[in-house]
Amino acid sequence: MRLSLLLQLAFLQTAFLQTAFVFGQEDSPAPGASPAAAQTRQISLEEAAALAVKNNLSLQSSTVNLDAKKRKRDTSWNVFIPSVDLRGTLGRQNIGTTASGFVPSGYFTTGQNQAGQEGLVLGVAPYSREVDPMWLIQGNLSLSLQLNVSAFEGMENTKLDYESGLLSYAKAKAQLERDVRKAYYNILLLRENIKVKKESYAAAERQEATARANYRAGLAPELSLLQAQVAKENLKPEIDELENNYKMLLANFAMYLGMPYDTAFELEPLDISVDFLDMDIKNLINQAANNKPDILEIKQQIRLLESARRQTFYQIYTPTLSLSWNMDPMWRGDLFNNPTFESNIWKTQSSGMFSFTLAFRLNGFLPWGTERQGLRDLDNGVKTANIGLAQAVQGVEMEVYNIVLSLQKAQASIEALQRTVDLAERSYRATEQAYGAGLQSLLDVQNGRDQLNQARLGLLAQHYTYILGLIDLEYATGVPFGTLTGNG
Repeated sequence: MRLSLLLQLAFLQTAFLQTAFVFGQEDSPAPGASPAAAQTRQISLEEAAALAVKNNLSLQSSTVNLDAKKRKRDTSWNVFIPSVDLRGTLGRQNIGTTASGFVPSGYFTTGQNQAGQEGLVLGVAPYSREVDPMWLIQGNLSLSLQLNVSAFEGMENTKLDYESGLLSYAKAKAQLERDVRKAYYNILLLRENIKVKKESYAAAERQEATARANYRAGLAPELSLLQAQVAKENLKPEIDELENNYKMLLANFAMYLGMPYDTAFELEPLDISVDFLDMDIKNLINQAANNKPDILEIKQQIRLLESARRQTFYQIYTPTLSLSWNMDPMWRGDLFNNPTFESNIWKTQSSGMFSFTLAFRLNGFLPWGTERQGLRDLDNGVKTANIGLAQAVQGVEMEVYNIVLSLQKAQASIEALQRTVDLAERSYRATEQAYGAGLQSLLDVQNGRDQLNQARLGLLAQHYTYILGLIDLEYATGVPFGTLTGNG
């Protein structure tokens, strides 16, 4: 029998697991270790999802980036810390200086005063001498701070950037969990398909035994026995191929979870029969438009762009207040010959200033200036992002609508196929009994078995479609996984 739609979906899932995500690796067994030596590990759906999230390298990288954004948000207030500069200088003059002044040169008679007494005046004479080059020690301490309204918006921008990182991480995590759950169900359903094929093989063995007994009793020709043997042998390659595909899926799934490819584990069975849900399309569409991770991420990006636009506006059209304070003490003298810092040798100087400066840049008022053009570019970016949001919302509406239609179709098919399976089972049992009594041919039995298998596989495929549709709907509406499927 040709591979069913279920198997084709399984092969597509295998290719997806190989390329969709970057996965992490836990410690692998030693080279040459046999999988048989490892103990079989039972793994549940929730455990598989948790392992995938834990070991996914892409998510680990996002966590590192998110931690950097959080640190930046928590320290965004540091824009109000003034810049502090401290400098020290040690130097020596290249040439000496000339010291000049006046010195006493004796007393002079000024004549008699009114009282008839002689007056004496101390005389001075100019003085000049060469001074050796002096050493200079100078320090400088300055503080400066620039204040603008844009600084407050910058703090808000770092907060929005961190929130954007959180949403991006949540989106990637939800996508990963969605795909892991779908792969988990895919493996289980492929295992059920193998089980159906093995049941068909067991039935073919019984039919071969019956044909052999009838042939030996002379109730059937040898052709009937040969046909029964061929029908049984034809099932072996199909079963072998399905089991090989099952092993490949398990190996890819193990690596997808960050486990060695040869890990021996078994998936815990899940109930694939779910209660059909009454779905309000309008309510689901509205919920998806507000809660789908992709939509939330776009809305946050728009808020981030709007904040960047406001920050740029404040930088251009609001004044900047600059506060500064500095001091620069200096000592000069003969550092090595008279290092005692005596006042007659060392000369000190200490100057400084505290200032307020208010600056306003006028280029922003020029319509052709770069500042104005940059602001317009940001406006265009916000408009483009809003258009992208509208397109995304339309896409979500169609996505949810298609999912709901697919679920409704799968529900109708499941109900119809369940009745078909019941009828096929009754027909096959009756045909097999009639064949054993010699009232039906082997071809009738094979046809009955094929019809039953087709009905069973079709029912499994529709259950697969319905459950995966619910998982897609959980992601689209932003509800926790397991809310609709019942396997949280």
